[in-house]
Amino acid sequence: MRIAAWNVNSLKVRLPHVLRWLQDQEKKKEPIDALCLQELKLTDDKYPHSELEAAGYLSLAAGQKTYNGVAIIVRKVALASIASDAATTFLKPIRNIPNYEDEQQRILAATVPFAGMQPIRLVSAYFPNGQSPDSDKFAYKLNWLKSLQRWLAEELVQSQRLALLGDFNIAPEDQDVHDPKAWEGQNLVSPPERNAFQEILQLGMTDSFRMFEQSPKTFSWWDYRMMGFRRNSGMRIDHILLSEALKEKCSASIIDKEPRTWEQPSDHAPVIATIKKS
Repeated sequence: MRIAAWNVNSLKVRLPHVLRWLQDQEKKKEPIDALCLQELKLTDDKYPHSELEAAGYLSLAAGQKTYNGVAIIVRKVALASIASDAATTFLKPIRNIPNYEDEQQRILAATVPFAGMQPIRLVSAYFPNGQSPDSDKFAYKLNWLKSLQRWLAEELVQSQRLALLGDFNIAPEDQDVHDPKAWEGQNLVSPPERNAFQEILQLGMTDSFRMFEQSPKTFSWWDYRMMGFRRNSGMRIDHILLSEALKEKCSASIIDKEPRTWEQPSDHAPVIATIKKS
């Protein structure tokens, strides 16, 4: 089975891309069984449940007007027979980090009973950007990261099969940046952010992408400006982290750049991990 994350930078604008991409994967016989979206930029009442269900997917969403917003989309035929609707598909849902007061919709978690395997706890996450290391937004980011770590530690005790997917707004190593010298000390690559990423891994999580040999300068985000994508001036800031139990089942992890070539694309590309059922 395949799980994925994609910052769509406005689901209202990018819904045709999401549907097209999911359908393309089906045609290739490489379907996406669960897709975690970030930056919906729409409220819950505007979320396209009906369009996605017509395409064969059930959804859970945590929306917000203009900013943020996360969702979990699950392929109906990938579900265990007991899960016939959203109420039974998404078990123990959590919206935002418990005991952390925050109006920004950045976390959505649910346990999904997939057919032929033990359930998986999926966490769709949109990490704060941080703006710059000397800003209030950066202080918020570091505080948010600490709260996330505490909560994830608790989640991992309860759910051994857990995947954290999304836009982390952190490039964990220099190899994840097109020009490390130019970015040195800046937001997304600063030591405090990278340390926070490592602390998440130390909870017992693994960066699925780095489990496998990858081509150099493989990125998931490119700035719209200055022909960033054409020049491959990008960063790898979208990740799928797996708990130990899922790491043992992971057979592939890739970034699909094709949707970034489409007209009016998101500035992010989908990231995908393949999990063996056996």
